Amino acid sequence: MALVTLGINHRTAPVELRERVAFTPERMAEAFAELRATSGASEAAILSTCNRTELYLAGDDDCAPMVLRWLAGFHDLDAGELEEVLYVHRDGEAVRHMMRVAAGLDSMVLGEPQILGQLKDAYSLARENGASGPFLSRLFEHTFSVAKRVRTQTAIGENPVSVAYAAVSMAHHIFADMSHNKALLIGAGKTIELVARHLADAGVKDFLVANRTLERAQALAESRGGKGIVLSEIPEHLADVDIIISSTASPLPILGKGAVERALKKRKHRPYFMVDIAVPRDIEPEVASLADVYLYTVDDLRQVIEENIRSREGAAREAENLVAAGVQDFLNQLRALDAVSTLKQFRQRAEILRDAETEKALRALRNGTDPETVLRSMARGLTNKLLHEPSVQVRKATTEGRTEVTEWLRELHQLDALDADATTTPEKL
Repeated sequence: MALVTLGINHRTAPVELRERVAFTPERMAEAFAELRATSGASEAAILSTCNRTELYLAGDDDCAPMVLRWLAGFHDLDAGELEEVLYVHRDGEAVRHMMRVAAGLDSMVLGEPQILGQLKDAYSLARENGASGPFLSRLFEHTFSVAKRVRTQTAIGENPVSVAYAAVSMAHHIFADMSHNKALLIGAGKTIELVARHLADAGVKDFLVANRTLERAQALAESRGGKGIVLSEIPEHLADVDIIISSTASPLPILGKGAVERALKKRKHRPYFMVDIAVPRDIEPEVASLADVYLYTVDDLRQVIEENIRSREGAAREAENLVAAGVQDFLNQLRALDAVSTLKQFRQRAEILRDAETEKALRALRNGTDPETVLRSMARGLTNKLLHEPSVQVRKATTEGRTEVTEWLRELHQLDALDADATTTPEKL
């Protein structure tokens, strides 16, 4: 079974391209159906976050070129443009990559915990769409186990610094004291929950949460003593807020330049601090051109994040060792499974030969042949048939210079031990 991982992330592609390659929840079922039909892969999974889009595929052949063309076509992109930023990992390297991703070692924020939950969601989605089979299931489950080990056995998760934390840290550059500022959070997922927590820790007391569904907006807002609204109500409240942080799965921008311009006039040009964590982006990029608006995307958080990386380098080295051990363990398991399959075939072949010789012996007995003669003939015939093909292949390999085959034969049948017994037997007598 060949394993292939293709993807782009925050290191290889800017947010402008990442948002065009992102998969929206509404198109996931369509994507799975097309991907498997086009690539010929028997199993598939899709991970799509603000920082990466990755496809995990298992099948009999290397399907990378076909998947690249499909991915470009699905998102209306030029295949050449996509190929320039695409990375491809195969087999053992693909296993290692997935485990590093799950452990937070490949994240923009080193060690951030959210990616593990996102990877689990990707696995669940693949299963719901009937795309994950025994191979990927085994890989995902083993990966989650390794990621858990990294979390519990290293300090990589201590004092966690997430994209949400980095976003709130940048707000301090605009507002030294945030206790008098009102925050509008767009979305109600895990990232926005983290943002709300970090803003509260930074002193923000007044929260407004906007979401597609009012119930989720109210639930998050009320946990912080704030108010929940639906997305369509944002323009009515825009002039009253100072901090806007957005993270939704919307395929189109939620906040446009015109709405912000109108709000700025009402605010008499008091500054806005905005962070758009979403991919595709929730806030129109043109908003950044407005005076008194400080708009940042997820790619702008690098300085805060690089400080985080330096503080966690020691833990990262320990985590890399655990990942390396996890990869080796998984590959060993695969080899063991392959051996089981081979041994099963070997046994089946031996049983076919046995049954044929047994039936031949039974016929001879029914015809009145001497039982001892039948048994000796059966033993000789079975021995010859079991050894004929291996003997032919060993001679052929030796003739071709592949002498290691002879060594394997001696090891498999412990012939060296037999030789040793033969030399010691006379002394014992």
